[in-house]
Amino acid sequence: MNRKVLFILSAILLALGVCSESRAQSNTYDVFIPISKYIRQGDAEKLSAWFSDNLEISVFSESNETSRAQARQIMKSFFENYTPRTFDIEHTAGRSTMKYALGTLNAGGEVFEVTIFVSIKNDTYRIQQLKIRKVE
Repeated sequence: MNRKVLFILSAILLALGVCSESRAQSNTYDVFIPISKYIRQGDAEKLSAWFSDNLEISVFSESNETSRAQARQIMKSFFENYTPRTFDIEHTAGRSTMKYALGTLNAGGEVFEVTIFVSIKNDTYRIQQLKIRKVE
């Protein structure tokens, strides 16, 4: 009887562990879903809600350490000059505290490679670095 109870408890704990691990893995890169949506929409205002208070932003190899407000203006200007048509995340990787994504943005008749680095700050992911490079 004790072996049977022990076996059942072990099976339940194992099942709960597998379920919680798979749930954590499926949510691992969910942070990039809204970020990519706002890039695709060209919405600098909503995208900036994901910015850290200070971040590095690089557009066409011009890299700047900026405040959230400055980064919002840079992205607004970029989206005004290059209206997004599509944006697709091609690759994601990282750890629980820091992640990155590589994507391809088609905007204004041009193709851009986008790199996004996020890290956890106050239990929320924030964009620490955003790079946009024109594909030649």
